[in-house]
Amino acid sequence: MKISYHSPHQPKCGVCQKHCKSFESLRNHLNGPLARASCSRVFSAQVCDLCLKVCDNPSSLGKHRDTCSLSAPASLGTKILPSAESVDEKYTAKGAGAIAIDCELVGGGIDGSLNLCAMVCLVDEDENIIFHTYVQPQITVTDYRYEITGLTEEHLRNSKSLKEVQDRILEILYNGESARIVRSDGGKARLLVGHDLKHDLDCLRINYPGHLLRDTAKYRPLLKTNLVSHSLKYLTKTYLGQVALYDIQTGVHDPYVDCVSVMRLYKRMRAQDHQVKGIGTPNSHSGFDSWKPEELENMTTEELYQISKSDYRCWCLDLGPTAELNN
Repeated sequence: MKISYHSPHQPKCGVCQKHCKSFESLRNHLNGPLARASCSRVFSAQVCDLCLKVCDNPSSLGKHRDTCSLSAPASLGTKILPSAESVDEKYTAKGAGAIAIDCELVGGGIDGSLNLCAMVCLVDEDENIIFHTYVQPQITVTDYRYEITGLTEEHLRNSKSLKEVQDRILEILYNGESARIVRSDGGKARLLVGHDLKHDLDCLRINYPGHLLRDTAKYRPLLKTNLVSHSLKYLTKTYLGQVALYDIQTGVHDPYVDCVSVMRLYKRMRAQDHQVKGIGTPNSHSGFDSWKPEELENMTTEELYQISKSDYRCWCLDLGPTAELNN
């Protein structure tokens, strides 16, 4: 188990209590071609197909689905804002928390293959827009990628410089904390949530501490069984709402919709109640090394899980030891 990195933070079948490496593995266990029959029967009648919670009966499952299944947020579109920016000026006075980010990219270079940031959006945990602006590319745009971005030359005519955007984003994220002394536990600096964050940060030319990044394209429980990332479109319809209600990125992409969606994914993963705080993380000092072999042999499987380390940091730990877990 020490080598396999099992821990109580892994997705677990609510029927037979089996631990799985990812939610996709758990779904296969519950409803796949080789699903366990007893678990599959319960899944069809009492398990939410979004969060995989086991309800007491079919009636309570129906009530649970009413609150668990979400609809996609309304798109802002690409209308040109009067000042090309929408900002909550009082936001810097609020406490630390998570911020979601998404960028829309246009193309530069002879063949339009160079990614240039043309629009960026940031939202907070309450889905409020705290920064939304068009960005002036640093080189000539040769492909506006209109079918995906919905952007034209007119949108970027009076846009902000990349330096202005960088400064404002870092001001929001660091929240008064010095970039040189950002603490790993607590502090004022905010968590940054996104899907494939390296892609967004590279186009913005921003560096942000890795321990403050929450990437839905890299989070182990959300990966495929072969450890490859899913698309944001797939994750939202699988974990947030049915296709008829939650279908994003059809046609023009909206960074606000993507920001809200990735924040909802993060909060749903963070709300997992694993009962054990501070155990099962890569930085945890708990593990098998402090136990004698005969003591380990006398432990139950569940007791072994409780002391085993994970090879990723569970997002439920972001709430802290005394925070309430809200879905």
